[in-house]
Amino acid sequence: MPLSGDGQQTQGQIGTRLQELRTRHGLTQRALAEPGYTAAYVSTLEAGKARASEAALRYFAERLAVSYEELATGIPAGLRAEIREGLVEANAAADDGRAAEAEALLADLLDRAARNDVPDLVAEVRVTLGSFLLRRGELTAGRDQFEQAEALLADQPLLSRVRAIRGRATAHYLEGDVRYSCYLLESTISELNGGGLPDPASLVLLYAAVIGPYLELGALERATKAATLALDLAARVADPVAVATLHRSVARTLAAGGRFDEAEAALVKAQDVYQQWEIRAELAQCHWMRGYLYAQHERLADAEIELRTAASMLRAADAAFYAVQVEVELADVRWRLGHAAEAGELLTRLVADLGPGHGAVHAAAAHRLLGLISEGAEDVAAERHYRTAIELQQDADVTGDLADTSRLLGDLLDRQGRTREAVAAYRNGLMGMARPGTTTLGAAPLPPPVIPALDAVHRAVHGATSEG
Repeated sequence: MPLSGDGQQTQGQIGTRLQELRTRHGLTQRALAEPGYTAAYVSTLEAGKARASEAALRYFAERLAVSYEELATGIPAGLRAEIREGLVEANAAADDGRAAEAEALLADLLDRAARNDVPDLVAEVRVTLGSFLLRRGELTAGRDQFEQAEALLADQPLLSRVRAIRGRATAHYLEGDVRYSCYLLESTISELNGGGLPDPASLVLLYAAVIGPYLELGALERATKAATLALDLAARVADPVAVATLHRSVARTLAAGGRFDEAEAALVKAQDVYQQWEIRAELAQCHWMRGYLYAQHERLADAEIELRTAASMLRAADAAFYAVQVEVELADVRWRLGHAAEAGELLTRLVADLGPGHGAVHAAAAHRLLGLISEGAEDVAAERHYRTAIELQQDADVTGDLADTSRLLGDLLDRQGRTREAVAAYRNGLMGMARPGTTTLGAAPLPPPVIPALDAVHRAVHGATSEG
């Protein structure tokens, strides 16, 4: 049942519950009331004609052998703790590859929360279920869970909806709607910061989530700014896993800026927490990121080890969709090591699980790489893969990748003497970079109302530049 502004239910709902509990215990109104109150007062409460004080509710709860919360809100004693313990258990089961057990646990938790009519707990279970669905690649179903969670909390403060909004933005990002993902996260950040006293934990979650979309859109300065602000807030966040996730996102920002040693240090911080808490799916993401770092440093053999480890761990944790994305990067490493045929076979298998609305960015990367592998021997196939990649990149609005693939296509066409088509390909990539709203994302989200000291900012991310 919906709660009123003070966190309790309406006086009529409380009165009805008081009467039901009293009747269940075989008590008259007088027996329940005395010696602290009168039978007339109990009658007035049960009729919904008066609002009970907290003291009165605690008195009646003790007489009825129930908790104050159960009498005031209808939530059975211990239900919240039991639901949250169940969520921890479901996460552990999924992380251990016991998908069926995790699903059964979540179904039971969802039923219990719904049966007791506790919207915030129902939403919490749906957010967890949505995350499980995303990592398996069921993106539409996952997004639906986050949307339902948001709807349940529509009349609650924004802070209560942050995890659901973050999940929905992540779903859009994975589907390939990168710009809309940015919009959701930025608008939520601005609303929180514009409220005066935002919650650091919520902001850290949102800043960590927006870094990936920023980098896909080529907005390195904005990603760096988000990392800077989040690092300044991290000291005030009690959840070590949330902070570890931030460090993993910051590592990606640092790597994009060519600061590989600092990126490695950030990854170590994240990895230590995931190992301590035995969160294997998140630990796999650290291996994934380290594989990317090694590949950028031309340490290809080391990169292959890290990426294979990440893919294996993700598949074991029922996160096959993320594993497919890792394997696209593994195929790139294998190609660079001289194993073009093997890389091509792997990519051909992977693109069957990727495409528009379903990992579009990595699908485009796979087709781009297939184009490179096909060049020379199979130019027709290379052209087809480049054009497929370009379509996906246009839909995802990842203009940096679009410009690069358009250049590859243009070069291929030019070598074939198809000059006019080559010019059109080059122009297509450049127009994507130049069109309004591409190189800029509009106004940056509002910063937290308390701006960190400049020296602290520079220590957190040295050399960061601001974006207006």
